Amino acid sequence: MDEKRLVGRRTFVGGAALAVASALAGCGGSGATGAPAATSVDPTRQVTIAMSSENEPSAGFDPCVDWGCGEHVHEPLIQSTLIATDEDMNFVNDLATEYSCSDDHLTWTFKIRGDVTFSDGEPLTASDVVFTVNTIKSSPNAQADLSMVAQAAAPDDTTVVLTLAKPFNALLYTLAVMGIVPEHAYGDDYGANPIGSGRYQLVQWDRGQQAIFEANPSYYGDAPQIERVVVVFMGEDAALAAVRAGQVDMAYTSATLANQNIDGYALDAYESVDSRGIQLPVIPAGSTRQDGEATYPAGNDVTANVEVRRAINLACDRQGIVDEVLGGYGSVAYSIGDGMPWASADMRCDYDPDHARELLEAAGWTRGDDGVYARGGLRCSLDLYYPASDSVRQAMAAAFAAQMGQVGIEVNVHGGSWDDLYPHEFSDPIMWGWGSNSPIDVYELSHTDGTMNYSCYSNPTVDAALDAALATDDVESSYPLWQSSEFDGTGGIAPSADATWVWFANVSHLYWRRDNLVVARQKLQPHGHGWSVLNNVDRWSWQ
Repeated sequence: MDEKRLVGRRTFVGGAALAVASALAGCGGSGATGAPAATSVDPTRQVTIAMSSENEPSAGFDPCVDWGCGEHVHEPLIQSTLIATDEDMNFVNDLATEYSCSDDHLTWTFKIRGDVTFSDGEPLTASDVVFTVNTIKSSPNAQADLSMVAQAAAPDDTTVVLTLAKPFNALLYTLAVMGIVPEHAYGDDYGANPIGSGRYQLVQWDRGQQAIFEANPSYYGDAPQIERVVVVFMGEDAALAAVRAGQVDMAYTSATLANQNIDGYALDAYESVDSRGIQLPVIPAGSTRQDGEATYPAGNDVTANVEVRRAINLACDRQGIVDEVLGGYGSVAYSIGDGMPWASADMRCDYDPDHARELLEAAGWTRGDDGVYARGGLRCSLDLYYPASDSVRQAMAAAFAAQMGQVGIEVNVHGGSWDDLYPHEFSDPIMWGWGSNSPIDVYELSHTDGTMNYSCYSNPTVDAALDAALATDDVESSYPLWQSSEFDGTGGIAPSADATWVWFANVSHLYWRRDNLVVARQKLQPHGHGWSVLNNVDRWSWQ
């Protein structure tokens, strides 16, 4: 999802060459407390990656705030997790050796390994897991949602019991990215000096410049093939310059900079569920909704008409947006989570502008001299907002407005800061970025009580399907219920039914990669062009 707070873009101090050269040299500097200073590592066992300055964690490497289980979900590297997911999104054990759920779906019991130590030599026990859960629950700054956990208990050193307030099997997806912190060594400075039991240790962090990770010698699993990971934080132009100078092994980029050849590097395009789309409020204007402590106007007199929402979906040339705006580096999107096992094929909506016009005219809309449909004095005109700092979303908004104009729907686009955009979240379409490796987004966007129900949608049948999905015996059996919430044959959120959103594209995550670097197979990457690519960096190698 898009952040509710803005992280300022930092300048890469001293230029790409200075920071990257410093990192590769393994210089001293501000080593993290509790970890050794960077040491000499075989060049064939290390990798340097340029990542956006916006991916530097503002609160440090603290899972109890937003590291790992924050907005841009990823494996936390430094800390272990109870469970994890493989490249096909199957659950696999990490700290857990087994787990089970009670018949009433309210009690989850995890048995954990007894041979795990933190990087400071102290043992990891079930009480550390309980401490982590309770710390996240009590923290006002935590991005992980553990509100469904009523109680966490550790009856012994290797047993964790989580009692839920309501059935919620999607909790497993959160636990797969929730790093476990040490109760004995957690404090206000933990984010800058993290102690964990994961594959890597943070050995150096120069804020605004770089973070250096080295293999954890006490890790209980297979030793990482890549022993040192250097992440340099920089803007997109600086990242490209570092690639041209051969100073990094991998660097993020965007479609606007991808159409070029760089000696010694290939352009990798990783598939994602990083979706771009807009909400279509289903209620008329005149009410308000709460978002935290803020109260915003809710409803839209134009999109309150279902034929308008359906027509917008039909008139959207998704492939055109992928080709023209993304340069082909993406795929058309029909839902939140395309390609995931819980996505419904019934969300597909083919481009059919003629049918869009027919729907409007059948509902009594007539096209005026200005080319815009109107009915009863209401013009079919919308305001669409996008973050002005995002050139891709700006281009998508412009392309979408042009497409809608061809079928008599006027779209006026407005750029602004997120502070400018949020007051419109319940009343006007916003160009959002969404997508995670969890079906919970379907719930949050579509359930009456969803925290991101910006379309102001309420459907008892859909709510029942979503609630039932969370209460199944196992995650796999929930997939048909998630799908039926989108379309059950007669209704749902699908474009052919209530059409609560229109989805444009899943953007590919683009990276320049040095030719002889072998990157392990990636999962579908979630929203956020950054840390998720490093989920399996321990299994990368050099040819």
